[in-house]
Amino acid sequence: MKIRPFCPDDVSLFLALAAAEGWISDPWEFAFILDSFPRGCLAVEENGRPVAFVTAVRYGASGWIGNLIVAEGCRERGYGTLLMGRAMGELLDSGARTVWLTASTQGRPLYEKMGFRERDGVVRWRGTATGGAQRHDDPVAPDELVPLDRAGWGDDRRCILSAVVARGMVLRVDGGFLVAHPCGSGFQLGPWAAEGRGVAGELLGRALSRMPGGTQVLLDVPVRNSAAASVLSHAGFAASGRTVLMCAGDEPAYEPERIFALATLGSAG
Repeated sequence: MKIRPFCPDDVSLFLALAAAEGWISDPWEFAFILDSFPRGCLAVEENGRPVAFVTAVRYGASGWIGNLIVAEGCRERGYGTLLMGRAMGELLDSGARTVWLTASTQGRPLYEKMGFRERDGVVRWRGTATGGAQRHDDPVAPDELVPLDRAGWGDDRRCILSAVVARGMVLRVDGGFLVAHPCGSGFQLGPWAAEGRGVAGELLGRALSRMPGGTQVLLDVPVRNSAAASVLSHAGFAASGRTVLMCAGDEPAYEPERIFALATLGSAG
């Protein structure tokens, strides 16, 4: 057994393992993560074959560990714990003071042993685009979105905002913004930040009308944002799964009422 860097050639195998677990992952995320923080992206090889992976990304004083997976026949050998420890060490050595992740029921005990504590829940919502309006991206630079995004997460996530904005449709109004970007055969919403329900509802309506009608739309939303649940339910979305949002290290300036959707589906926050 050996630990080595997660490399681009590993992505197809990771996606196959993720699909077997029912995860939704998109190849663009790996291009961003491997370029952004390669030292925190690792693989375990057993008999010359990669069998476990973890990725990490760093922004501001925060880090996010995502995509921890071990091939089914190689579990219970400590590979997940080993990779988590190495990824955590790389983030802390780089200056991260708070580390985030989302945990399944099965994974939560491992993270708790490593000092992670529950901060919130995250619900996966599914809906359908309405279409009917011409697509039009609001002329917005990523730097303009940083203050609204920081109001929710308490940190400067400029690098991930830039990556998502570069591939998505950006909608901006006073007090909020929403990015819609391709995800498989549909779209993902996020990041989505708003000062309240009215702003969030306006952004959602505009986004759904500018995507092809009937297209599947996914997003991950903090449980503690009750306004988001209300807006999405009113638009015909339904909850389809839940994970636990956990963090370790310094207490973050986290304000879930400002966060209407995460930027990615579990991999980078």
